[in-house]
Amino acid sequence: MSETKQTRLRKLDYRSRHRGIREMDIVFGRFAEQVLETLTDAELDDYERILELPDDKLFSWATGREQVPDDVRSPLLDALLSLAHMNPTD
Repeated sequence: MSETKQTRLRKLDYRSRHRGIREMDIVFGRFAEQVLETLTDAELDDYERILELPDDKLFSWATGREQVPDDVRSPLLDALLSLAHMNPTD
């Protein structure tokens, strides 16, 4: 049985807010709140892929300590990281 889109969105929203590193919980939580419901199925697939990435790498990319590798980069990840540059702990 396949899950409904609403169920999928609820699961992704929860995963966005409970990542492990508080700063990333805030960034992902805000991102989910702002755009999750507007994403296409393909973008939701990409978002699930992004959620699987390690917090330490995401944090390094968000803070500019490291460059995002080309094989990981996507428009959705770029949008998420640009949100992180806007004071993630406000």
